[in-house]
Amino acid sequence: MFAIPSLLGLFLFMTPVSFGDSVTIPIAVMASSVLDLLGNSATAVVTALVVLSAVVSVLVTLTKPAVIMRNGFLNGLFNVSPVWLVTRVFGAAFIVMAFYGFGSPVIMGETTGAFVLNELLPTLLSVFIFAGLLLPLLTSFGLLELLGAIFTKVMRPLFGLPGRSAVDCAASWLGDGSVGILMTSKQYEQGFYTQREAAVVGTTFSAVSISFSLVVIAQVDLMHMFAWFYLTVCLAGIAAAIIVPRLPPLSWKKDALIDNSERETNDEVLPAGHNTLSYGLHCALTRAEKIRSVSSVLKEGVQNAVDMVLGVLPVVMAIGTAALMVAEYTDVFSILGAPFVPLLELLHIPDAVKASETMVIGFADMFIPAILAAEIDSEMTRFVIATVSVTQLIYISEVGALLLGSKIPVKLWELFVIFILRTLVTLPVIAGIAHLIF
Repeated sequence: MFAIPSLLGLFLFMTPVSFGDSVTIPIAVMASSVLDLLGNSATAVVTALVVLSAVVSVLVTLTKPAVIMRNGFLNGLFNVSPVWLVTRVFGAAFIVMAFYGFGSPVIMGETTGAFVLNELLPTLLSVFIFAGLLLPLLTSFGLLELLGAIFTKVMRPLFGLPGRSAVDCAASWLGDGSVGILMTSKQYEQGFYTQREAAVVGTTFSAVSISFSLVVIAQVDLMHMFAWFYLTVCLAGIAAAIIVPRLPPLSWKKDALIDNSERETNDEVLPAGHNTLSYGLHCALTRAEKIRSVSSVLKEGVQNAVDMVLGVLPVVMAIGTAALMVAEYTDVFSILGAPFVPLLELLHIPDAVKASETMVIGFADMFIPAILAAEIDSEMTRFVIATVSVTQLIYISEVGALLLGSKIPVKLWELFVIFILRTLVTLPVIAGIAHLIF
């Protein structure tokens, strides 16, 4: 009961496989295959789901039907707070405009609403379906208990996190950041992370996948430097993971569970007669013994998938489109990037003014800095911009919206502050390595 599902989960979520021209994980391959199967109808399916989520949420809010109110899962999914209700309604309005191509081009244009609909949501839909359905293989059969005991000696002193968070990081790194956020949110809901730990893992370890990193470095025409690029990403990411969680707002988060209860203080202390491996195996088998039926595991997987598809896709559409509208049609991000000019000049980065315009705009979408950097002549500057954009991690068109739509306790202003702190921490590290390379 422990070994077979856990090994299958390891294979699906964390085993690198070659697919096309890139290295990814089996879950991502399955998601890509479904995306290919859906073809042009993928955007229609996504549009229908986002509209369905908004319509049902409005009806439930207005009528409070007993069949939904009595069901804990459906009540939590559709009986949402006024803020999330408005967000879902805006998400539905934006996606209808983008799908049918009517209304203001500011909202439904190729660089705003249409971009989120065509480029982001279909991929997220396919990932959510498979990741949600199969996530119990990692979380319900004892694998996280075993790895948690083994990795605690590394994760706790370095990052102040339980060992199981290493699995979230690996799933993101090899596959997709959205998988890591899904894992983190579910672990938090089940009482395995405190509020601080969930916020730290979600904003620090939901790393950009290797495959997307390849896309970024190719956009700035530095594919031949991928090894240096990814090594720099890893080193800068470790520096940010050590420093940023020790600063506000993450350091202000409570070390209490989702229900505000205190965690057992000795839950990571080895009992007498156990070493790390034997205690991890004991915890894993204890967890596996709680599985009573296949149907309960399938139900958990289906609920995971439905929760992410109907709960998070509307948030990504609403907040992602709004962020891209600000980036595309206002000077907000250019103004916010201006204070970085002196820092970039201090670090001797060529074209500091042009580079400064990309420092904050990545908060809207991670790929925008790479697009702007492609026009800069200096290879060093393009390298720095591409690397910073990947290590900033939080971009509101996808990862930020996923975090806000999940149960992980973070607010929009906190995400922006964490984004700026990650930029300030990683930029000197990246600039130093860039001067060694170029």
